[in-house]
Amino acid sequence: MTNSAEAALQPNGGVRQEAAPAAAGSGPKRTARRRVRGLKAAAKDFALGAALPAAALIAWQSASSAGLISPAFLPSPLAILRSFARLAASEQLPHHLLVSMGRAGLGFLLGAAAGLLFGLATGLFRKAQYLLDPSIQALRLVPHLALAPLIILWFGFGEASKVAIISSGAFFPLYVNTFLGIRSADNKLFEVARVLGFSPGKTVTRLVLPAALPDVLIGIRLSMAVAWIGLVVAELIGSQSGIGFLINEAKQNMETEVIFAGIAVFAMVGKLIDSLMRAVERKYLHWRDGYQG
Repeated sequence: MTNSAEAALQPNGGVRQEAAPAAAGSGPKRTARRRVRGLKAAAKDFALGAALPAAALIAWQSASSAGLISPAFLPSPLAILRSFARLAASEQLPHHLLVSMGRAGLGFLLGAAAGLLFGLATGLFRKAQYLLDPSIQALRLVPHLALAPLIILWFGFGEASKVAIISSGAFFPLYVNTFLGIRSADNKLFEVARVLGFSPGKTVTRLVLPAALPDVLIGIRLSMAVAWIGLVVAELIGSQSGIGFLINEAKQNMETEVIFAGIAVFAMVGKLIDSLMRAVERKYLHWRDGYQG
């Protein structure tokens, strides 16, 4: 038998060598097609979500152009856009926005860190729950505006009071969700830990915290939102800089379009923060069967 005939009779000998390049090339093609489908789906979702705001803006601008709405009461979208461009060109908007984001970021970090620690303590230890949770739940029901005068009385009108107001709002969502996430962990996890001989620390880090991660991420997302809302309260009370100060100054000068521009900045930055947290959730929770992000 010749060498060529022997090679042809070898089980899948030649076929594997010829099919290998095709198989290697099919992986990147599938990945590219998957990315294209993902981009198309994202574009479709974006278009669907933007349909209602676009229709509202068109109707709003049409009513303003027809003189059906008073500019002093409700400026047109184009007037608000011109005011936004003017503020951006004069560098007022970037300055105030950076100040606001710095305050919100610092307040969120302090409040969320405390909420996470207290949530872990009350979730893992019954005695800590009985000692701390009733008082925390009572304070959670006190509105921001009720606490603001007391915080200003303690810390004055400086940056400390503003950060304290933001932190007080960011604390509770993460605390509640961390506590619930830990207490909602399946009891089978502890049985698995006993079978595997895990120490208490290893049980918490390897089993309990990953099981509580969805609730913790939701708590972070809510804490960011409340911190951004608390920023408005903090800056509208005795502030000399920030987007809230810009809105308050525009109110005193009867510049309605500047007020709407400031509100639009709050809305856009808040939506961006929420979208970033949703991306984090998709990255770390895609493995869960029930995740629908």
